[in-house]
Amino acid sequence: MSQEDAITVADLGEFGLIAAIRAVLPPDPPGVLGIGDDGAVLPAPDGRVVASTDLLVEGRHFRRDWSAAVDIGVKAAAQNMADIAAMGAVPTALLFGLAVPGDLDVAWVLDVARGLAAECSRAGALIAGGDVTSSDSAMLAITALGGLAGRDPVTRAGARPGDVLAISGPVGLSAAGLALLQSGLAALPAAAEPQLLRLVAAHQRPQPDYAAGPLAAAAGATSMIDVSDGLVADLGHIAEASGVRLEVRSASLPGIGALEPAAVRLGTDWRTWALAGGEDHALAATFPEADMLPRGWTMIGGAGPGAGVLVDSEPWHGQAGWDHFRGTDIFRD
Repeated sequence: MSQEDAITVADLGEFGLIAAIRAVLPPDPPGVLGIGDDGAVLPAPDGRVVASTDLLVEGRHFRRDWSAAVDIGVKAAAQNMADIAAMGAVPTALLFGLAVPGDLDVAWVLDVARGLAAECSRAGALIAGGDVTSSDSAMLAITALGGLAGRDPVTRAGARPGDVLAISGPVGLSAAGLALLQSGLAALPAAAEPQLLRLVAAHQRPQPDYAAGPLAAAAGATSMIDVSDGLVADLGHIAEASGVRLEVRSASLPGIGALEPAAVRLGTDWRTWALAGGEDHALAATFPEADMLPRGWTMIGGAGPGAGVLVDSEPWHGQAGWDHFRGTDIFRD
């Protein structure tokens, strides 16, 4: 047992915990005033800052028996910085608030901080500050910041009839991994069914392509969104904001081949994961022409006159995505 494992948050106290978190984070780069003062001071060369915030609550967004603390930190950072990328911006900084029980091991908190720092490093961002407090269960409050590098933001409202619809990565993997965790199949030995365990890993630690957002913006994307709550639901936001109908070809969705073994094993339809699962944090966007798609993007349909979202030329009658106040019967990691 390490020294961290033997110490609880209450043993260190608030300021001791802050000092311990600061010790595991990278130092501030030149020109940045980060952790240790009343506020962070960050450069904003563009004169504008893109900001997004999110909450992760234990039992609703993560379970400590299903995800390692480092993975929870990675996931918390990823889902927020994916929102920055979806605006066509580059993630630059992250602030996090942490509420935890006093009897929680300090090691868990520091591993969350390490996960946050690791994902920020992968995105080229820094951790600029935060706060800690006590709570009956663990909760993370994340604010991500980004820069536009002189470009206009890409919103949900710019899609036009005739645009092509594309996505920057696979969908459904995280939802399939969650289903495997719920079923207990994820406890299989790693050598038994590695293709299933890869889905669990996709749920525990999503890996958004942050560069895909700025690339899409530079290529002329007319609208964009982070697929966090489910493809159909999130495309519905673009359709509503832009006043168009979006049509999806399910056979064109990237990554669906990885879903089929789990769908057969659990006796379910892989399309539900791909179309309603969310949390892979791929970006969906519209472009004026197919030949404008940047590297890493896959065409999955198009935009036309009308309203709503069609799947394979038909209305989608299954679950469209996640709603925190309606989907309370389904655990959401």
